[in-house]
Amino acid sequence: MNLHSLQNVKGARHRKKRVGRGHGSGLGKTSGKGHKGQMARAGHKHKEGFEGGQMTLIRRSPKRGFKNPNRKEFAPVNLAALDRVFEDGAEVGLVELLDAGLANGQIDGVKILGNGELTKKLNITAHKFSATAKAKIEALGGTCTEAGA
Repeated sequence: MNLHSLQNVKGARHRKKRVGRGHGSGLGKTSGKGHKGQMARAGHKHKEGFEGGQMTLIRRSPKRGFKNPNRKEFAPVNLAALDRVFEDGAEVGLVELLDAGLANGQIDGVKILGNGELTKKLNITAHKFSATAKAKIEALGGTCTEAGA
């Protein structure tokens, strides 16, 4: 196959719709707009989601609760994951957590949770700590430093 031999698939290209060119064309007289009404008028533009005056789908569907636009999204990181990835006595910060793949970049902060066992002394800097995680880290001689979220 060469560039000069490329062709479109049959039916991929359509003829331009030429409206108002006589009744023999099938799009003459009213140009496919029908007789009268809002849609037949010049300059008519319908708004996105407009359903002809009927209550729109978004307004018909039930809504519950409250979505806080200022909500902060924290990535959860368990102690078991930290124990598996980091060596004894390591300094664990936000950059190290991102590099290890334990937190993604589309979050407002990192929260360390107490799931699993920790067997290594770690010095951890994160935005938040659960009470059980803090207790387990400090029991092994590690430190918990809260970074501003």
